[in-house]
Amino acid sequence: MKLKISLLFFLSMILFSSKGEEGTVSIIPKPESVKIKTGNLILPRKFDVFVSDPSFITAVNTFSGEIKDLALPNISSGKALVKVILDGDYGEEGYRLSVNKDQIIIKALTGHGTFNALQTLRQLMLWGEKSEEGIKIPCCEIKDSPRFTWRGFMVDESRHFFGKEKIKQLLDIMALHKLNTFHWHLTDEPGWRVEIKKYPNLTLVGGKGNYHDPEAPAQFYTQNDIDEIVKYASARYITIIPEVDMPGHAGAANRAYPEFCGGGSQKLPNFTFNPGKEGTYGYLTGILREISQIFPSSYLHVGGDEVHFGNEQWSTNPDVQELMKNKNLKDLKEVEFYFNHRMADSVKSLHKTLVGWDEIADTGLDPSNSVVMWWHSDKTSQLLKALRANYKVVLCPVVPLYFDYVQNKSHAWGGKLSGIGCTIENVYNFPPDALPGLKQYKNQVLGIQANLWSEVIQNYDRFDFMTYPRLCALAESAWSAASVKNFGDFAPRLKKMLTYFDQLKINYYNPFDPTKSPEPKGVRKAVKKSN
Repeated sequence: MKLKISLLFFLSMILFSSKGEEGTVSIIPKPESVKIKTGNLILPRKFDVFVSDPSFITAVNTFSGEIKDLALPNISSGKALVKVILDGDYGEEGYRLSVNKDQIIIKALTGHGTFNALQTLRQLMLWGEKSEEGIKIPCCEIKDSPRFTWRGFMVDESRHFFGKEKIKQLLDIMALHKLNTFHWHLTDEPGWRVEIKKYPNLTLVGGKGNYHDPEAPAQFYTQNDIDEIVKYASARYITIIPEVDMPGHAGAANRAYPEFCGGGSQKLPNFTFNPGKEGTYGYLTGILREISQIFPSSYLHVGGDEVHFGNEQWSTNPDVQELMKNKNLKDLKEVEFYFNHRMADSVKSLHKTLVGWDEIADTGLDPSNSVVMWWHSDKTSQLLKALRANYKVVLCPVVPLYFDYVQNKSHAWGGKLSGIGCTIENVYNFPPDALPGLKQYKNQVLGIQANLWSEVIQNYDRFDFMTYPRLCALAESAWSAASVKNFGDFAPRLKKMLTYFDQLKINYYNPFDPTKSPEPKGVRKAVKKSN
């Protein structure tokens, strides 16, 4: 009954908002302020862009490539239809966009701010009336800046591999929505997906298999692939943060180099690295060194979650027992903490900031060089623990930001809870004002991120269906101030964005008419054949 009421409210707000749509602009995420002026500007097929500062050129060049099907801008040193002006009033990512009848003026402090302004202009062009003269854009004054500095999305490619063209498409759509952080989960139990030249078997052996087929041929990114994607993201002002999970979720790595395996449990027999073997730390530091060289981000994610799923054999592992004796560690939890501190030292030596899942809030790591990702939506106490310990925090709770969870109660594939907690409406309304610590520790909350785990996401259709259009709601939650957000106002803007997804042939879920978007089938995990 609650779902029916919510759907009726959703549809009624669409109708109500659509009546007042004329005289507004359709932008996702919603800008800080918009003033509609009289008249329109006709943006011709070819136009000149004046750039007042060389730091803006990357943003303009990327924008030019993005809109090549609509227009062909050219950077000019003289009179231009579009002027990009350096202005110190708008912060790192803010901007001002003025569309007048005869000229467009963008003011920003940085290339990133300029890029954000151009993404707003790009959306105005997408929805503008097209004719032989050009694209009709409403005259308006837009002032904008983000609510959160970290506006992220994570993709798990260990369980299923999607490849660089799909990742590039995702980065394009993230950029259009002003999302600026791509968290790449590249290692886990099913497969190791990033080339490490010092340890080639990580991909040659560990890259084999996926979540549903342990015999699948190896799939991974070479370091040249990574370099290409990192540059692609950088041109869109998106930071890529790699994750190498440890000390648990190490099955793929342990298949490749079993000498560093710490065992596991009956269900997960090779789940951990060996924290009692000194060589393990040199091995993992060598991996992280190569990772840090191919990913220029100042952040390095080392997982640190769910170690208790498979550390039972530490109790009988002679290396671990010797470590406990020598270091006076009373239990396996202290062994885990010892490991985390050793690897935190390695991360710091590489001049990176460590990022980990919210279990690391228990370890006593240095909060000045650690970021906690709060994912236990049922444990707000863990969020408060991290904030009170002075950690910077990224909010990415299971509910509503795990996009592998179903978004409609009729869906059969994906995570489920009592009730439907990961609907597009719930994503849009996150974070709630009542979230513990949000106001008291707001300076420590870097932002929000959604996570796409891929157990039952084995192909592009499933990827699209679970990602879009919840990604649009995520973007507005991460960028737009709470005071300007309104789900009813969001609906007609989302409907326009769906037309763009149609052009891209994206197999999105349609929240306005679910019958138009049947759920693609997921997969079940295969049982590995015994020899």
